[in-house]
Amino acid sequence: MSEINGHEYQLLKIFSSDFEYHIPAYQRPYAWTTEETNTLFDDLYGFFISENEDENYFLGSIVLIKENTDRKADVIDGQQRLTTLTILFSVLADNLTDPKKKASCMKRLQEEGDELAGIASLPRVFLREWDQEFFNKYIQNVNLSDLFKIDPVTLDTEAKRHIQENCKSLSVKFKETFHGDEAELLKFSGFLLNRCYLVVVSTPSQASAFRVFSVMNSRGLNLLPTDIIKSETIGKLPTDLQRSYTDKWEELENQVGRDGFNEVFTHTRTIFTMEKAKKNLLDEFRSFVVSETTPKSLIDDYLEPYTLAYMKLKNCAYTSTKNAEEINSYLYWLNKSNNYDWMPPAILFMTLHPDDSDYLLWFIRKLERLSSYLQVTAQDVNHRMARYKFVLAELKERLNSSLTDPIQNIELTEWEKEEFLRTLNGEIYTMPAARRNYIIQRLDSFVSDGGATYNTKLFTIEHVLPQNPSAGSAWFDLWPDAKERQYWLNRIANLVPLTRQRNSAAQNYDFKTKKEKYFTTKSGTSSYQLTTQVLSIDTWSPAIVKSRQEDMLDIFARNWDLEKDTERKGKESFLLSGRGGSATGYPLDSDNFIVYAGSKISKDVTDGYPQNYANLRDSLIADGVIVDGIFAHDYTFTSSSAAACIILGRSANGRKEWTLLDGRTYGKYGGLDSDD
Repeated sequence: MSEINGHEYQLLKIFSSDFEYHIPAYQRPYAWTTEETNTLFDDLYGFFISENEDENYFLGSIVLIKENTDRKADVIDGQQRLTTLTILFSVLADNLTDPKKKASCMKRLQEEGDELAGIASLPRVFLREWDQEFFNKYIQNVNLSDLFKIDPVTLDTEAKRHIQENCKSLSVKFKETFHGDEAELLKFSGFLLNRCYLVVVSTPSQASAFRVFSVMNSRGLNLLPTDIIKSETIGKLPTDLQRSYTDKWEELENQVGRDGFNEVFTHTRTIFTMEKAKKNLLDEFRSFVVSETTPKSLIDDYLEPYTLAYMKLKNCAYTSTKNAEEINSYLYWLNKSNNYDWMPPAILFMTLHPDDSDYLLWFIRKLERLSSYLQVTAQDVNHRMARYKFVLAELKERLNSSLTDPIQNIELTEWEKEEFLRTLNGEIYTMPAARRNYIIQRLDSFVSDGGATYNTKLFTIEHVLPQNPSAGSAWFDLWPDAKERQYWLNRIANLVPLTRQRNSAAQNYDFKTKKEKYFTTKSGTSSYQLTTQVLSIDTWSPAIVKSRQEDMLDIFARNWDLEKDTERKGKESFLLSGRGGSATGYPLDSDNFIVYAGSKISKDVTDGYPQNYANLRDSLIADGVIVDGIFAHDYTFTSSSAAACIILGRSANGRKEWTLLDGRTYGKYGGLDSDD
């Protein structure tokens, strides 16, 4: 029987002479995009600035085939993290100017050689042979300036393109975050190496390693955080209430299932914290939810209404004598998005306004637009969470909002509208399948009478003007300009949805034949209105496609309210939310940052909170600037970071954490203390 070992290691140990990682040829190529890479950096940096120095960050686990006495290991699970962490250390080394410190950082990338003995340095991580030479030349030897000069079109593997894109993205992140502050870079490096951990599960047998990987990724009925919280919560109730509240708890769990109930707890945590999770659900639910409620209130005032709202939202099952059908229609599209980050504000709104179907319709319609914007423009999870937290903050601050005076943070900014339309006007077909399918299906729903269904597994998107028409095709007569063909090829006007298998021969059809043989059903029509529109067109010329593109963008603009709002004037305030705090402010000059009256500070501070900020907090309260946790009047701080630290009750980088509603940070947007 193969021996299985599992140990927790700091990254200092992970990237040391104890391990030499090899990615087997049968593994998929490196596939992380800038979304996963940026999320990893944001999570690491967010933990670094917000948590105590005795708190450690868990990066997950990797599975290796490795003999105990051998440093060489085949990676069965963990390639994406190991490769991305290597890129991160390469960018870190590139940002260090001190030669000794840079050399020390490069030890994470390469095992030092011995020139006198003729021993070459040895990489810590070996990618698949197609990509390793490239990876070693540019990343492990920190030749980033040369890497960035390469035209990505010339790179012959997708993995190489991901490596270049992720390296560029992290380089931008480091510039925006550290602004060349080498002392802060070294602190961050120390955090990465000493406080970030991976669990290494290793076995000398390939069969055993795959078995471990399968078990780790299978779904069982293990103890969930909800089970532990149930025991703790019910146990604190008076004895005479324990039976009835146990029944109520179990009934809620039965209605949504164990996994669904766990999702309710996750969304509840987000409603309370208004931040992305930094630790496990159990710890954060105890800290931010249980500590703020009584056992009875937790069940009656939160879990019960939130679970009922969750079921209606997830199942598109809102009931009312008015607006129910339209509300459920928008919920259908929200549920078709690629994430459920929209769920916490939806749960909170439905709980606060359960009987106001007019206001609920208004809110869900706006929420679907915001969710679609975030999906179509490919915003990462940190941007999505940051955007939704401002909706949550306003909902919690304006408990009595109504349709006559609705919340405002659910609206798109003018910048977001422009970004939305610019993306929709771009090359839709080059997007990942889930995103382009959503765009095409949503557009079809706008122009149809509601008869089409979009749940079919057999959904394809086809080009009218073919991608590669055969030589001598009539298409070259209609489209003689190669640049014009390429410009319109992948835009939405040239795309139609079909419910049939792709037909490679169809690219050789002329337009008339393509319509008759490929775009129609036996009845002579199409399942989709977008395709039916094409059937009524006689010729597919550049002028027709250009006009169709304009019409489609107009349809998007009308249905998602993307027209310019000329009444919006004046400067936009910067926003900050988290740990129960919520504030608005604006820079006065390069040194001073004003926080506006009405801003709210967090109830408490983290362990290890800087003493100078603790003293300032106490002083502001004693002087009446902050009353009952609220700024009684405007107050000017000496920096954006000082303002953020006071409001959040933890260490904070003001350049990154103060943002406009659309997510543009104070530093990146042109904050006066930024060198961008």
